[in-house]
Amino acid sequence: MTAADQDGLTYAQAGVDIDSGNALVESIKPLVRATRRPGADAEIGGFGGLFDLKAAGFKDPILVAANDGVGTKVKIAIETGRHDTIGIDLVAMCVNDIVVQGAEPLFFLDYYAAGKLVPGVGADIVRGIAEGCRQAGCALIGGETAEMPGLYANEDYDLAGFAVGAAERGTLLPRPGIEPGDAVLGLASSGVHSNGFSLVRRIVERSGLAWDAPAPFAPGRTLGEALLEPTRIYVKALLAAMKRAGGVRALAHITGGGFPDNLPRVLPDGVGIEIDLSAIAVPPVFGWLAREGGVAEAEMLRTFNCGIGMVVVVAADAVDAVASALTQAGETPVRLGQITERGAEPVTFTGSLAS
Repeated sequence: MTAADQDGLTYAQAGVDIDSGNALVESIKPLVRATRRPGADAEIGGFGGLFDLKAAGFKDPILVAANDGVGTKVKIAIETGRHDTIGIDLVAMCVNDIVVQGAEPLFFLDYYAAGKLVPGVGADIVRGIAEGCRQAGCALIGGETAEMPGLYANEDYDLAGFAVGAAERGTLLPRPGIEPGDAVLGLASSGVHSNGFSLVRRIVERSGLAWDAPAPFAPGRTLGEALLEPTRIYVKALLAAMKRAGGVRALAHITGGGFPDNLPRVLPDGVGIEIDLSAIAVPPVFGWLAREGGVAEAEMLRTFNCGIGMVVVVAADAVDAVASALTQAGETPVRLGQITERGAEPVTFTGSLAS
């Protein structure tokens, strides 16, 4: 053995354990297989994932792609040691953006980067991703796990997700014809979802509460547990409602930017949207955040969903049919407002948020 052999470094000594990565892949294979659907066998281990659009029932499809992350909500998962729902958030942030364009999410891929692969953590994350895919009806067909000591500190990690969906040509949203008098419906959120967590974490820091303290707004839960409530996935309900009833002209996923920034993205020139804030059943978490952080209503509306995770624009003569279809699909739609002629601002508000 030479001196070079005796003193030589290995990849493991540099902080990357290939065996741990391979073990993670083997441990998650059953989770991935559980997301099989027509068009994908949901097997991983190759160099790429496959999807058969014809087997999925499409004849003349347009593909729709989206990618997103979970933001600093992952810091709460890391600091609380609760990793089993953050993957649902990851899927939700992508597939909800797919369905708002009238498309069905078909498959999903994830990117999981960590300073160090910790036994069990990666499997918990993928367990959540697989659950999110099941909720959305899409297949988990691949991903990447990267161990990068020096770039991520200790057991820190970050996540990114990539989803692809499809819609038959001519069925994409938003549709032409959005006009004053069209109705605006809202679908409830489960809480903060996955936006605004840099502000959430500052407010928690100001409050002096630990993650394991009782949540002031959610009896019986710890603060960390309550804030990690995963993002709702609206895919199956929206697809079912659009199939049962015509008249849906646009959908808007209320994410970062809240109402003022997300609603104009689906509006044509010349029209605006009026929202009645008093119609929203605001979850208690938002009242607590506003009071504890001294956050003004305008800032709340531009940072958080404030209780509405999805907005549905409906032709005036189809409101009852669409609302009924959404109800049959398990949602409780709320009449939020209407489409108006465009004024100085594309989004206007009446009433105020209940604290």
